[in-house]
Amino acid sequence: MNILLAEDDLQLGELISFMLKKKEGYKVDWVMEGSDAYDYALAAHYEILILDWMMPNGDGVEVCRRLRKKGYSGAILMLTAKDTVQNRIEGLDSGADDYLIKPFEIEELLARLRALSRRNYAPIKEEEIHLLDMILNRTSQTVLQDDQEIQLSPREFQLLDLLLQNRGQVLPRELILDRIWGYDTDVSIKTIDATVKLLRKKLGQFGKHDMIQSIRGVGYKCEN
Repeated sequence: MNILLAEDDLQLGELISFMLKKKEGYKVDWVMEGSDAYDYALAAHYEILILDWMMPNGDGVEVCRRLRKKGYSGAILMLTAKDTVQNRIEGLDSGADDYLIKPFEIEELLARLRALSRRNYAPIKEEEIHLLDMILNRTSQTVLQDDQEIQLSPREFQLLDLLLQNRGQVLPRELILDRIWGYDTDVSIKTIDATVKLLRKKLGQFGKHDMIQSIRGVGYKCEN
């Protein structure tokens, strides 16, 4: 199960991330700011978002409301020390599916995550993505342009898939690194740029030279 953890407390974030990975075998992306939580949640596929209420650059309630307004359908578990009835109502009304008060036992957090996962909120990814005359097929791991296959490496395919899922949205290099190479990788940002360069070259052979755009100092985005 893929989980996005948004928690600005370094010690608590490290503990939760460690326990989710080691005890349950979940894949965890961890961010510490509300703006990053919003961007990551929309840019990738997560079954559950664990969202702290008090964070810099966008608190949990604000992020939750914005995600639901955007159509985000994944499960959201709110973490907070705010324990009044009104606080709970505010958190749930913002779009959270569950609410856990700090301090809490890790075992209770894990139990709540298992319960949320059984409700199966997240939509199944489409098997194919169509972009004009291009078709990306996740099952066969192929990309066709006018019925001709564009030969891509596994990393190039993953990168193109991620960009196509989020057409028109700028994806930071750090997010791309986490989603394709993994949070604990030793791969550098330069590897992303090199992979984009190779992907562009292959797409260019089929008339898609300008499909992937560079956003200076930030990352990349894909346009129709």
